[in-house]
Amino acid sequence: MFRIVNKTVLNPSVTRMEIEAPYIAGKALPGQFVIFRVDEQGERVPLTIADCDREQGTITLIFQIVGTSTMKLNALDAGDSILDLAGPLGLPTKLPEGARRVCVIGGGVGCAIAYPQAKALFRQGLTVDVIAGFRSKDIVILEDEFRANCTELILCTDDGSYGKKGFVTDALRERIESGVQYDCVIAIGPIPMMKFVCVVTKEFGIRTIVSLNPIMVDGTGMCGGCRVTVGGKTRYACVEGPDFDGHEVDFDELMRRNGVFREREAECRMLTQAQLEGGK
Repeated sequence: MFRIVNKTVLNPSVTRMEIEAPYIAGKALPGQFVIFRVDEQGERVPLTIADCDREQGTITLIFQIVGTSTMKLNALDAGDSILDLAGPLGLPTKLPEGARRVCVIGGGVGCAIAYPQAKALFRQGLTVDVIAGFRSKDIVILEDEFRANCTELILCTDDGSYGKKGFVTDALRERIESGVQYDCVIAIGPIPMMKFVCVVTKEFGIRTIVSLNPIMVDGTGMCGGCRVTVGGKTRYACVEGPDFDGHEVDFDELMRRNGVFREREAECRMLTQAQLEGGK
């Protein structure tokens, strides 16, 4: 069992939890993830490690409440425990050799994954620009954390209610065309966002790393659920990723595969919501 130490509501659909997991905290590196299971009947769900405290033996998870398992996880409070937490899984992020200036781009809850990347690179002495995009001001997360761990933060909102109006790709293109030279771009967020970031960076010949979110089950590469096509070859995101060269990813296939269970997921959400409300 893994005890929840702290729980914070970041916005109505995003929660941050700090969980006791000393063995995972002792080894976790930016880019890696865990697979959790709330209880014996729970499904196995991957979540990126947003932060860790090696001295306290805790890891931080930031998740969007979108399905049965995240709804059940969100129903727990500090002092409660979850059944299983396996990790750290996947390969840590690796920059091209000699990179000195990096742009880290996060979209929505993907900023929770972008944050540890930016923090680690900034503390290594790199120049780190962060572009964080959200639909509107009321769902902005981790602004203070980013400001403390980057050289410059550019906040974008689709509706213009906060920061720059427009998409992260607009802000990225604007910076590149103004003369800013990046050795690498790291993009993490919704699949369409990552796809179009890669369209921009390919135009300018900038190496781009994306963190993929295919369906995962076992986290060991045995089930094959996490397979993605990269450079025309089948790769397994849980053991060969989750980071890949964004210019080689078949994003259209990834979107199709991630949508396979959409109707069933909606049914399960409604059932879980009814069960949670009935148990109040």
